[in-house]
This record gives sequence, C-alpha cells and structure tokens, in this order.
Amino acid sequence: MKSRKPNSLHIRLYGDKTLRKVAEPVTEFTVEIKNFIDDLVFTMYEKDGVGLAAPQVGRSLRIFVVDPFWFNDESKKDPLVLVNPEFKEFQGEVESDEGCLSLPGIFEPVQRAKRVIIEGLNEKGKKVRYETDGLFAKALQHEYDHLDGILFIDRVPKLKRIFLKKKLHDLQSTTDKNGKNIGELLL
Repeated sequence: MKSRKPNSLHIRLYGDKTLRKVAEPVTEFTVEIKNFIDDLVFTMYEKDGVGLAAPQVGRSLRIFVVDPFWFNDESKKDPLVLVNPEFKEFQGEVESDEGCLSLPGIFEPVQRAKRVIIEGLNEKGKKVRYETDGLFAKALQHEYDHLDGILFIDRVPKLKRIFLKKKLHDLQSTTDKNGKNIGELLL
C-alpha cells in the first residue's frame, strides 16, 4: 500500500462558527478518519502547537492531538491522539498562561485543574487512559474545551476580556458571511 503524505490544514481563527459548536462523536475508524488524524498531527507540529483539536481546522469531530513536550527536543515527537475523550477526575487548581492557535497573539492566565484523569480512544480505536498533571494536564483540558465549543478566553475573567476586545474584534473581522474565518493573521 502506498504511503500517504500528510497535508497541512487551515487553522480556523476566532469568529469561525465551527469553534463554537459542540463536536460530534466519531462512530467508526475509517481510512478518512485515520488520514485526518495524520493531517491534524502534521499541522500541530507545523504550526508549533502543543495541541490541536478537530474544530480548530473546521471539522466538528471529537478528536484532538497533544504533544506538550516536543518543543523541548524536536527529535522526540510523541503525539497522543484522543478520540471521544472523557474526563474521569479533576484534582486541585492551578493558574498559568495559555495561548491558542485559533487566537494568535493572545495569552492570558487561566485557572485549570492541577491533575486530571482522562479516557478515550487512540488513533487505532483502542481505549487509552492518562493520569497526569502540569503542562500535559493543561493541554488536555484546553483541547477538550475545543470539543465543547469553549475557547480559553471564555475562562478569563470578564474584566480581562474587555481589554482583549480590540484584538478579538480584529480576528473576528476576517470571518465571512457564512461564519467561516478566512483570515490568515499571523499564521
């Protein structure tokens, strides 16, 4: 069988309707889904992301990929794929800065669980479970939010969001009449 080269996917920016939808569960692992996951992983690394969720590239599916440690040593890329994930437990709280490929240039402190347990399926449809903390836990929570139509700025206090109004308006202004963000700002 001929090997397929992954494709780079277009990152949807703030204002795109797909970013605000609750994503649909994956019901079967087809070749198309496998290829999409490969493209998602490729795009995450190409855009220097720690994670990337399907809605961020215009697909309303409950899939995300994360690799919170690859930037420490680019030769050690080890992407984790989660399909139809579910959190089982949250412990403690921690606040740290977050950014997002769909909100370029915006970084704000966000309150997250310090430790999490999450279950889902990997790219082969096999059940996986992760118990983690630190950057890995933060990345899992951030990407999971995308599957529910939540952006990290939704977790920023309202007063802080007021100061982001112009940046958000500039991103949203590149959205077409159908709700698709067509902008290429900073990407």
